[in-house]
Amino acid sequence: MAADFAFELEAVRGNARAGLLTTPHGVVRTPGFMPVATQAAVKLLTPEELASTGTRLLVANTYHLHLRPGAEVIAAAGGLHRFMSWPYALLTDSGGFQVHSLAARREVDDDGVTFRSHLDGAPLRLTPEIATRLQEELGADLIMAFDYCTSYPTGREEAVRAVELTTAWARRCREAHRHPSQRLLGIVQGAVFRDLRERSAAELLPLGFFGYAIGGLSVGEDASQTAEYAAFTTSLLPAEKIRYLMGVGRPEDLTAAIEAGVDLFDCVVPTREGRHGTALTAAGRLNVRQAALKTEGGPLEEGCSCYTCRHFSRAYLRHLVLAGEHLAGRLLSLHNLHFLQEFVASLRREIVEENN
Repeated sequence: MAADFAFELEAVRGNARAGLLTTPHGVVRTPGFMPVATQAAVKLLTPEELASTGTRLLVANTYHLHLRPGAEVIAAAGGLHRFMSWPYALLTDSGGFQVHSLAARREVDDDGVTFRSHLDGAPLRLTPEIATRLQEELGADLIMAFDYCTSYPTGREEAVRAVELTTAWARRCREAHRHPSQRLLGIVQGAVFRDLRERSAAELLPLGFFGYAIGGLSVGEDASQTAEYAAFTTSLLPAEKIRYLMGVGRPEDLTAAIEAGVDLFDCVVPTREGRHGTALTAAGRLNVRQAALKTEGGPLEEGCSCYTCRHFSRAYLRHLVLAGEHLAGRLLSLHNLHFLQEFVASLRREIVEENN
């Protein structure tokens, strides 16, 4: 398959953008939402079901796949696309997010990070070169530079160190990356310090990445701060490059980020909510356990074309949730992803239509 990559803007409304991201595994319409396939699977759902929601880009995780089953196993199986039977585009996180999420189990030095495996406590070393090599073995279309992702709140001293290491590691990732059928994205850090975000972007832009992620957000701060610093960071990035905000998945947060000029997003929200008995609807989050749904014969969302809404009633779904049936999580997750993909697609259509 030819290594064909491009990002083209179709329409702009204020800061909001609609574009086309071309990869060797198909075209992704942006703004676009990526379900999270941390361990080469989106929980409870098959690739065919994911595709039915309109999903054309997934995100998997290098740290977790390195631990189990091992990047070399996946490479021997023909790469991540073939291993997980996903024909569309894939992005892998470098493991930098685990610097935040596994902060109690890691030690950071100038060269990289040593983790203690959350599985058995064994040491696991990630450096820019190792993270890049692992992602080349996994074979995703888009890969991420290894970065220092801070948590919230973060003091200025740590934020400065995160920017310095992220820049140094980005240079090393750029030098290490050789795979022609992948594109590498840099990550802007700086926590909630505007001058540090300016510094981070200024240091990364000359490296000429295919696109840029907005790091250090959705790590504990409130939604208004996420929106504020996402908007500030996009103002620092070139218009012709794709922009990716990690960890955002609630409809209201997606709306704010899209209005700020972000193109790609990922989050576990739709599937996690589904597994816990909550449905996403135009009226807000619906607790499927509530007694009022016991005799409701209609779908979760009137007019929704997802498999769940076409075949099952609210009353039946409530029964499944209360009975502890695994099918409940599957059906709700399927609906939630379909709802969120349709929601983002509707925002995209508004941007395009206002330009016509």
